[in-house]
Amino acid sequence: MGTRNTILLAVLALVVFVGLQSVYVVSEKERAIKLRFGEVVAADVEPGLQFKVPFIENVRKFEARLITLDSEAERFITSEQKGLEVDAYIQWQIDDVRQFYTATSGGDFFRANTILGNRVNSALRDAFGRRTLREVVSGRSENQPLSTGTEIEDEGERDRLLREVTADVDSFARSGLGIRVIDIRVKAIDLPQEVSQDVFSRMRSDRQQEAQLFRSNGEREAEELRASADRQETVILANAFRESEQIRGEGDAEASRIYSTAYSADEEFYSFYRSLGAYEQSFGGDGDILLLEPDNDFFRYLQSKGGVPSQDQQ
Repeated sequence: MGTRNTILLAVLALVVFVGLQSVYVVSEKERAIKLRFGEVVAADVEPGLQFKVPFIENVRKFEARLITLDSEAERFITSEQKGLEVDAYIQWQIDDVRQFYTATSGGDFFRANTILGNRVNSALRDAFGRRTLREVVSGRSENQPLSTGTEIEDEGERDRLLREVTADVDSFARSGLGIRVIDIRVKAIDLPQEVSQDVFSRMRSDRQQEAQLFRSNGEREAEELRASADRQETVILANAFRESEQIRGEGDAEASRIYSTAYSADEEFYSFYRSLGAYEQSFGGDGDILLLEPDNDFFRYLQSKGGVPSQDQQ
């Protein structure tokens, strides 16, 4: 009885083991291929629960989602013979499982990335060699102004470059590797390290020349402003002097008119008033000495109230 149970348990275990070896599950995130003694018998197995012949057939599964190949930065030469360090990445996924398996020696992703990376570098090298530094960096041709960034613009030169490279590499990858290239993008474009210092020195020199030009223009404008201010000062002073002389002349004329009016009204009083003013100016200071003859006409109002000498004085 014990031997029979042992045999039944062994048979049951064998059936379970064979059953487990006969079924497999393919996820929606995977692409699978069925092999029989290394030969492909079913390509692109559908997702879900599947069956196989145990110990004779086996299944290889591959990633069905997007795969990103981040390659090392490569040096490319533009049409102007200027070197650039270009860092790019590629996004791809398996398109034909059978072809991918056979082309990469059993689905070797490292081999697939190596072949694809070399092809991308070759295509980028050719594309960069047909364009100038301005076109690949700014995306603008030589006769187009640089973007201001204030509005959405049409496809630029660099976008066309990447679109052409993507189409070329995708065509090669589909026919040769069973791979579909989704996108190729440039992450960074830098100058080579040995050229950067020279470029920075040249940029610094350009900025210094530009700063010197600004300073020279500022000094020139300052001199012009100072000269203009001095000229305006001279004009203002001249106009002020002219107006003051004009006002003084008008005042003298008005004073002469008033004197003339006063003289016409009373000649004697006018003479008397003017004589008083002359006395005040002549004798107003301390220590003033005036030598005149006593009968000088200057003293006539001091000698007589009416300004006419008396008979005794005559």
